[in-house]
Amino acid sequence: MSIPQQPATGRPASATSPGGTRPASGPRDVLGAVAPPPGQGAFDEHHPPAADLIADCVHCGFCLPTCPTYVLWGEEMDSPRGRIYLMKQGLEGEPLADSMVTHFDRCLGCMSCVTACPSGVRYDRLIEDTRQQVERRHTRGPRERALRAAIFALFPYPKRLRLLRGPLRAYQASGLRRLVARTALLPRLAPTLAALESLAPRLGRRLRPPQRVSAVGTRRAVVGMLTGCVQSAFFPEVNAATARVLAAEGCDVVILPDRQGCCGALSVHNGRDEEARRFARRMLDTFAAAGIDYFVVNAAGCGSTLKEYGELLRDDPRYATLAADFAGRVRDLSELLDELGPVATRHPLPVTVAYHDACHLAHAQGVRAQPRRLLRDIPGLELREIADPEICCGSAGIWNVLHPGPAAELGDRKARTVLATGARLLVTANPGCLMQVAASVTRAGGDIALAHTAQVLDASIRGRDVEELLHRRAPS
Repeated sequence: MSIPQQPATGRPASATSPGGTRPASGPRDVLGAVAPPPGQGAFDEHHPPAADLIADCVHCGFCLPTCPTYVLWGEEMDSPRGRIYLMKQGLEGEPLADSMVTHFDRCLGCMSCVTACPSGVRYDRLIEDTRQQVERRHTRGPRERALRAAIFALFPYPKRLRLLRGPLRAYQASGLRRLVARTALLPRLAPTLAALESLAPRLGRRLRPPQRVSAVGTRRAVVGMLTGCVQSAFFPEVNAATARVLAAEGCDVVILPDRQGCCGALSVHNGRDEEARRFARRMLDTFAAAGIDYFVVNAAGCGSTLKEYGELLRDDPRYATLAADFAGRVRDLSELLDELGPVATRHPLPVTVAYHDACHLAHAQGVRAQPRRLLRDIPGLELREIADPEICCGSAGIWNVLHPGPAAELGDRKARTVLATGARLLVTANPGCLMQVAASVTRAGGDIALAHTAQVLDASIRGRDVEELLHRRAPS
């Protein structure tokens, strides 16, 4: 099921195409934007999308083939340059109508366009600033408000997520999952619930992380480690593997699991700025006195937000300096391991691996070569590339819950390219991607094991049998 199409022009009724014109309603500023009358227009004065960043877009179209929603629907206003044009209209006085908000909401925030743009347009900054305006100034319908309220009352809270483990494990063990899948009724009757059900990973036993893990051999660094929300609740084995790998590479690992909360990434990416700042302050307070050299993240979406703490808290007189310093210490796991260089012995893992670029790692953080180097350094491992790696798998935080039909289309496309590699193991660096691709592989009837980069490195360093990795299949 796809989101209903707009008319052939792909634009709201109040908008013209990027090449069109509209009457000026007020004086122009130095950048050519029309100043709206006081109190009108889509945006207020609290960090609206910046006119100078909007002006960087020359509407060249290089972003179009890399944008998931444009690939799906071919609609101009569902492309990055189309959305930038709508932002410009908002600055010029166009109201924040439902049609305009719809196009902003459809953006996955994958930032593939940032990588593709030859002009260096900061679409990442533009869409985040736009979304916080939408959240404060636009009234959604009752159903959507209720859905978003439920999502944000659950997903950013690790303890609440962990409460779901018991019922979910019982559901998976009972065989009800296979029965529900055979009836095919759930997607028709409750698509959001069906999306959540299909994404749920097969759960093992819960692993409680320690407060601290000591370095093996000579200590090379002291690192903090994010446990995350979904990662800690549904993929605790990834956190355990991350800590072991860091320790094996000479790092003291400071975890403090009982004091950690959400990093704020989900809130930032959905325009809930004040909520995100609250989470960020708590994270900073947790590690302020830990004496860490680096802060390591094994979830791509979280890493991109943590690296932008300085921007998020730039207006906070108490936290601005601390946030900027902390952001400078944040590293993705693969980024830090590549920077430090290996000291732990790698044992052979004879397996073919397809590596999937998580969007917020490859596009938002620019980390692509490092995980590939780490994987290629493992004896016996053969790395295979996936076609169209720039196209998002459709996870995108909570996008696959808010837009289950289009997300499934993107997931199915990704599953086809993954399975076409013929690899036995799919490796990526984000829990959302693992869940999304696993669900899509199951729908496609494919058979491939899935693992996080940390788990592959951990298996090699510990000399584990490759079959242990290959037992981690998509749930059926």
